[in-house]
Amino acid sequence: MKPLIAALLLALVAVPAMAGDVVDTSFVKTEGPHAFNVRDLVMMDRVSDPQLSPDGRYAAFGVRSTDYAANKGVNAVYVLDLGKDGQPVKVVDGSSARWSADGRSLYFVAPAKGVAQLWRVDLGGKGGLSLAKHAPAVQVSHSVLDLGGYKLSPDGKQVLLSYEVFTDCASLACTRQRVAAREKDKASGTLYTKLFVRHWDTWANGRRNQLFVASFDGKGQLAAEPTLLTRGIDGDVPSKPFGDESEFGFAPDGKRVYFDVRIAGTTEPWSTNFDVYSVPADGSALPKNLTAGNKAWDAFPVASPDGKTLYYLAMKTPGFEADRFAIMALDLASGTKHEVAPKWDRSPGSLSISADGKTLYATADDEGQHPLFAIDVANGEVSRLSGEGTVDGYSMAAGKLLLTRDDLKRPADVYTLDLRQASTDGSALKQVTHFNAASLKNAKVGDFEFFNFKGWNNETAQGYVVKPVDYQPGKTYPVAFIIHGGPQGAMSNGWSYRWNPQTYAGQGFAVVTVNFHGSTGYGQAFTDAISGDWGGKPLEDLKLGWKAALDKYRFLDGDRACALGASYGGYMTYWIAGVWNQPWKCLIDHDGVFDTRAMYYDTEELWFEEHENGGTPWEHPANYEKFNPVNHVKDWRVPMLVVHSADDFRIPITQGMGAFTALQRRGIPSEFLTFPDETHFVLKPHNSVQWHDTVNAWLKKWTAKDAPKAASH
Repeated sequence: MKPLIAALLLALVAVPAMAGDVVDTSFVKTEGPHAFNVRDLVMMDRVSDPQLSPDGRYAAFGVRSTDYAANKGVNAVYVLDLGKDGQPVKVVDGSSARWSADGRSLYFVAPAKGVAQLWRVDLGGKGGLSLAKHAPAVQVSHSVLDLGGYKLSPDGKQVLLSYEVFTDCASLACTRQRVAAREKDKASGTLYTKLFVRHWDTWANGRRNQLFVASFDGKGQLAAEPTLLTRGIDGDVPSKPFGDESEFGFAPDGKRVYFDVRIAGTTEPWSTNFDVYSVPADGSALPKNLTAGNKAWDAFPVASPDGKTLYYLAMKTPGFEADRFAIMALDLASGTKHEVAPKWDRSPGSLSISADGKTLYATADDEGQHPLFAIDVANGEVSRLSGEGTVDGYSMAAGKLLLTRDDLKRPADVYTLDLRQASTDGSALKQVTHFNAASLKNAKVGDFEFFNFKGWNNETAQGYVVKPVDYQPGKTYPVAFIIHGGPQGAMSNGWSYRWNPQTYAGQGFAVVTVNFHGSTGYGQAFTDAISGDWGGKPLEDLKLGWKAALDKYRFLDGDRACALGASYGGYMTYWIAGVWNQPWKCLIDHDGVFDTRAMYYDTEELWFEEHENGGTPWEHPANYEKFNPVNHVKDWRVPMLVVHSADDFRIPITQGMGAFTALQRRGIPSEFLTFPDETHFVLKPHNSVQWHDTVNAWLKKWTAKDAPKAASH
């Protein structure tokens, strides 16, 4: 939905679904002010991927709007002249825009005849760029395979390209031919000889993401067959399923390329041993492992501007995906390494570096916020730059930062920051876009507040409360008690398009959530505390946090409350169904772990299960049974809605089906919502609306003052 028509807000009264029903996800227009709802949520413009031009004058960024009729998102590239008080201009349809070295063109990814290709749009004009009137975009890559990702060289003469290929093929055309032959084969079987058989949401097909390089010719075109750089690498560059171009890049002089990869072999499902490699940019030699000594995760390489030092992130514990990432500095001449900020007890995301090489930049969870930090390379001092809220993306040029920021009351917009005026509270940030402003003017949201309490072992923990829309002092409200997933994650001050507290606040619910032991942003020891103790310390924190919220916020009606969560939050929902069901009028479980022993054999990322349970189930069976929800089904009594999708391979659908079978066999009021075309997340617009309508109907049914009584069991 474009900003100019964002005021056309949409709503529909949800009707509880009966067995076999499909919820009507059509729209009915709502005029004027109203409480925020899922239809506002799915139709919002999603701003992301900010890219600052080399001279610091222009901001390019992506906007995903929703074509509700087509049930999909539509990506476009916008550009804003920061030197004028104008509006962003849509330049092209596409995504992943990057500036050319001279700042007069944008490269981006868009389809050509159904295949994702690299394109260029020239914006050069007199006295500045011509945004409204420019030459048509030109296709510059001509591959037979979809482009997975790319990164331009510093001088703009070369580009790194990622394609998914069969590694024994000598050309991209060979992979295309083999795929075509497989599609024509009338036999549908696939024979596997090693894991992964499937990962996240995709069945393994023998192809790997590999890194290539190509040079632009005199006309700015790329050859159809680029040069393979990752020869001999049995792994994915970038990693699957969520890796991106932060995992590879050029040296400043363009002569070398750095990337990270986990060598697959036969150990991929139980290994987190990523390493950083170096390879000549012309592909004249095989890649060289620079971090072979560390058997844990090494990733996200960034070279210093003088080319002498390579910075990257490294974990210390093999087989653990949520260990603290330390910022490492590798002297490329001597091979010596040291940690840049050893006293900073946070786990940063991917790195960037200033033009003078003196400052590194990274985002990290930090006590309920996810801000941008500056790290002094010389002394390791860390400064917070963006204040409260969540920074999702950023770039820098000419002494400026361009970033996207959001919080619990508003989705992402683009901001600028002059680094000479930066302050720790974020007061120097300047908002330069206002997407969704018209929508949010009419769609009212609830206020929020963080609170601290004494959790397990009398240690400080944190949570937050969101007031319902149109909150009135003196009234009490039903509560949605949301349990976050991960489990090494956090409910933070950020906007979400899945578990957004405002969708519940708009339905008249207060929201309470707790960042229990295991959450990120409170130090690594706090995060580590959950491993091997899924049903212990976190449950204690949830109990104490719930009590603290009820004591502090008198508008919470503790007698009309439901608990709900996804992934680990879903596991905890199943767990409390048997061991802490007294406070709850209903439960909602999305893609949760119902049987921890079966989960090991059904899932794909075995390193996760083995670390969290101290080994395999045949070596340590008691560890898998200690906090196993399936062992407490006899104590279940609370009505439960179970949601699980068919393409979720992280926590397979059999976990949700097993829980629903238990509920039905025990005669407990229950419903089962499943999506055949969704993964661990529900992403399609119509499915998101159906999910929210079904969840809200369940919450309202069981928290109503005249709610039905569930039979005792």
